Amino acid sequence: MFTGIIEAVGYLKAINSSGDGARVTINTARLDLSDVKLGDSIASNGICLTVVALDSTSFSADVSSETLTRTGFAHYKMGASVNLEKAMLPTTRFGGHMVSGHVDAVSEISAIEHKGNSIDYWLTMPAELSAYIAEKGSVTIDGTSLTVNSLRAEQFRLTIVPHTTGQTIISTYQVGTKVNLEVDLIARYLERLLTKQSTDKQDPSGVTHALLARNGFIK
Repeated sequence: MFTGIIEAVGYLKAINSSGDGARVTINTARLDLSDVKLGDSIASNGICLTVVALDSTSFSADVSSETLTRTGFAHYKMGASVNLEKAMLPTTRFGGHMVSGHVDAVSEISAIEHKGNSIDYWLTMPAELSAYIAEKGSVTIDGTSLTVNSLRAEQFRLTIVPHTTGQTIISTYQVGTKVNLEVDLIARYLERLLTKQSTDKQDPSGVTHALLARNGFIK
């Protein structure tokens, strides 16, 4: 589990094809690896990767064909910058939102608008994920926890402040850049809960549409 608060920006040091997948090596720049061991998870552009080898400045991970198909790894080249975050600890300050590191789709930057010291980015919204993307709700873009500021047909807008630009790879985005998108995990569980409830005669949990509405989870 991650928070979407980026700890460092590294870069792809090597990509070696292996069968239907690949092994990637990522230089971690200023990310502290002293407490990382084999088998640990590091989110790289929002993709949860398992460490299979490491040294003081980099780690390697195996990427499956499923990951190559569903994420931006299909477009990455050596030298590409990546957002990095180590898996959260029980003592971690929860500054973002719950991020699983399981990418739902690849979105694309459709427009960039400079407004004062902030920048608005419009991104394509895959039709199958539109129900999970809400105004003032949370999304993860390349591993960065961000707030959706507005919606329009098949698109959503993010407003990025200078601090976030300086701490992530967002400064490299251009119109047409493809990014990894993960929707809010809670929204997915709510859908599952409500779908199951509608097919069950009696829900033993006692959670109902009315209860969720009273507590502000749904409208």
